[in-house]
Amino acid sequence: MTFDATSGFNNINSAIISSTLGLDRAQRNITNAAENIASNAIGIADQNRQLQTTTDLLSNAAAQQIGQINQLLPSGGDSLTNSLLTLQINRNNGLASAKVLDIANETVGRIIDELA
Repeated sequence: MTFDATSGFNNINSAIISSTLGLDRAQRNITNAAENIASNAIGIADQNRQLQTTTDLLSNAAAQQIGQINQLLPSGGDSLTNSLLTLQINRNNGLASAKVLDIANETVGRIIDELA
């Protein structure tokens, strides 16, 4: 099997660029998901810190019961669940991109060794 240097190097270059972009995208999405999770936790803590009047207590109890009814209905998930899923998906994407980059680097190393 012969090695076409031009197309071989273009394929390796493409793999390196794609995997680097994939790592960057995964990192950006992981950061966004982590920020969403943190802001969700802060929002919950802020809600719990507020003092409740009798009217607020009754209003919150009614809202909670409506929320429980809504939980019985099919939905697309809450923002925390979506953020956690986004975090896991982008972790996997980042790992896959890193693997592609490792293989491309190994291939470049083998080519350099063979040419030397």
